[in-house]
Amino acid sequence: MQRLAVYCGASAGGDPVFAETAKTLGQIMAQRNIDLVFGGGRLGLMGIIADAVLEGGGKVYGVIPEMLKDHEVAHTGLTELHVVTSMHERKAKMTELTDGFVAIPGGIGTLDELFEAWTWKALGYHGKPIGLLNVNGYWDSLTTFLDNVAGHGFMSSARREQLILSDNINEILDQLTAAYTGSNGEVTW
Repeated sequence: MQRLAVYCGASAGGDPVFAETAKTLGQIMAQRNIDLVFGGGRLGLMGIIADAVLEGGGKVYGVIPEMLKDHEVAHTGLTELHVVTSMHERKAKMTELTDGFVAIPGGIGTLDELFEAWTWKALGYHGKPIGLLNVNGYWDSLTTFLDNVAGHGFMSSARREQLILSDNINEILDQLTAAYTGSNGEVTW
C-alpha cells in the first residue's frame, strides 16, 4: 500500500486524544512510506495529520471542492492539492488516488465519505480495503449499529466483515496493507 485516504474531522473534536492520534497516525504513515490522501483542509484533524506526514518526509495529496477551499481553509503546503467542483468529484478523486481508506473521528462529512467508499466497494467500483481506527471507542456505537443491520438481514456478514476495525494504529495499517489487492488506483465505473 503506497497511499492511504484518511477521512477525519475539519475540527479537532472535544478530546485531545483525537488530535494526538491524528498526529501519531501521520508520523507512522511517513515512517512506513505510506502517502496521505485527504480532504485538503488545514484545519482540525485534517491539518494535523497532513502536517505530521509532511514533517515526517511523506507526500500528501489533498482534494478539496472549490466551494470549501476557503471554508475549510485549503492546506497550501501539500505535495499536490486538487481543487474540484463538487463533493462527488472530491470522493471520486480521493478514491482514484488511494490504495485504501481509514476513518478516524469526524462528523457527517467523515461518515458520508466512509459510507460512499464502502458502498462503491459493495457495488464493485473498487476493491480497496476500508477501516475504522477506533480512538477511545469513538466507533463503538456505529459498529454496534452495523452489527444490528447485519443481524436484521440488511447486510451480509461478509459485507459487514469488510469494514476493518482496530484501536491500534500499527495493527490497522497492517490489516489494511494485508487486505490491499494491489489495485492500480483507478476507479472502475
